[in-house]
Amino acid sequence: MSDELEPGGRRRYGPLGTVLVIIPTYNEADNIGPIVGRVRAAVPEAHILVADDNSPDGTGKYADELAVEDEQVHVLHRPGKEGLGAAYLAGFRWGIERGYGVLVEMDADGSHQPEELPRLLTALGGADLVLGSRWMPGGRVVNWPKYRELVSRGGSTYSRLLLGMPIRDVTGGYRAFRTEALERLAMEEVASQGYCFQVDLAWRAVKAGLHVVEVPITFVDREVGDSKMSRDIFAEALWRVTAWGVGSRVSRAVGRKGRG
Repeated sequence: MSDELEPGGRRRYGPLGTVLVIIPTYNEADNIGPIVGRVRAAVPEAHILVADDNSPDGTGKYADELAVEDEQVHVLHRPGKEGLGAAYLAGFRWGIERGYGVLVEMDADGSHQPEELPRLLTALGGADLVLGSRWMPGGRVVNWPKYRELVSRGGSTYSRLLLGMPIRDVTGGYRAFRTEALERLAMEEVASQGYCFQVDLAWRAVKAGLHVVEVPITFVDREVGDSKMSRDIFAEALWRVTAWGVGSRVSRAVGRKGRG
């Protein structure tokens, strides 16, 4: 990452490079074609990596057919369902090894609208990480039951306050990273999955001193297929975030005591 500064002390960022949109899939056969088509229309220069966890419904096979038709579509076949975090980490490694300049996280179900990706990429011109935010002015959710909104808002607020992050949508999964910034986050140490994976990466970014920007998005609940959210995923997020927050506070207290 360049340490050059512009007048006024702001970091000078270089060009973005080629964009890779990573789309993890598990049983998204009805959604993968439309979402790939929308990404290609919204950002024609971007490449797409479908990271499929050996979907029983044949999502991987459909993705292979898309890749045959379009050289900017790629498929990463994984041996089985290992969770969102593992799929993204595999996709990140795939993209880093091939020299992509930007790595994007995007859901397969259409909840992250590809038409909003140009806005995220524009903001990334002056940032290390851009988060699509549902909970900032201009952001919103569509067709979500009230309890889902309350759980998501509550999870973001709890994580933000406990971990001391200046981010309003900590759990959101529509994100664009500069690859050189992502490489600073010690990804080999990331063990969290699902809902918690997004909190983990955001916290690592803040602790690493990355410049994180949020832009408002409209999150649209899926119309086809089943949500992957479960009680186990939510429980993992709750206990991991609590453990991180308590551990961080204890470490700071010990540090202050040692300096005293």
